Amino acid sequence: MQNPFDYSHRTVLVTGAAQGFGRAICLAFAQRGARVIACDIQKHLVEETAALCGETALAYEVDISSPEAISVLFSSLEARHLSVDTLVNNAGGVVGQQGQPLEEVTFAQWQAIVAVNLNGAFLMSQAAVVGMKAHKFGRIINISSRAGLDISLTGIQAYASAKAGQIGLTRQLAHELGPWNITVNNVAPGFIRSNPSTEKQWEAMGSEGQKRLIDNIALKRLGVAEDIAHAVLYFASDWANWVTGQILSVDGGK
Repeated sequence: MQNPFDYSHRTVLVTGAAQGFGRAICLAFAQRGARVIACDIQKHLVEETAALCGETALAYEVDISSPEAISVLFSSLEARHLSVDTLVNNAGGVVGQQGQPLEEVTFAQWQAIVAVNLNGAFLMSQAAVVGMKAHKFGRIINISSRAGLDISLTGIQAYASAKAGQIGLTRQLAHELGPWNITVNNVAPGFIRSNPSTEKQWEAMGSEGQKRLIDNIALKRLGVAEDIAHAVLYFASDWANWVTGQILSVDGGK
């Protein structure tokens, strides 16, 4: 029987690949044979990710909120005769912001979070889908958050809204792209200490807040970045050939 988790025939592009979920996802695919294209605005860290993934991996410094930058990226891939068949829209986060009252939020702050969390997923999918349609095969996996299904622990209105919007985009694209054998699914992680931002959140909770968070998780422990990578592997695999438009919460149980 063919191994459903053999990705030696796949070219996988992961955004937000410099650290955390993105790096874990890149490594999970690379370890199973995929050609990995790691993208992030943090040049040195994304190059480090690509180096960890092996000789065939590529690193690109890309601002996924910029249509022009994405056009340059895909032109470069085309010049290398590379066609992306698996896209993981992982880039996101709170871009250094903290929760504040609605009336104090500036429009620029709102736009900055929406740009990377929602616009980026739209723009990357739009660019990648051209090649996927041509080959009548594709896998798009968006990484949202429990914040898109419930409320955000950060208290940041734009973050919760953008992640909810990304979930809506997932469902809509699943129906639009299905005729080309392109599936579109979404992983919604719970709180995981995976990058400097989440470490700051964890510290800000204090011991009582940390205990309260863990007590509200069915499994009574935090997850790790690899838990998210494993969910992505499933959606990209042959085992998920008839699964599309779905949101998988990976949060230890709520």
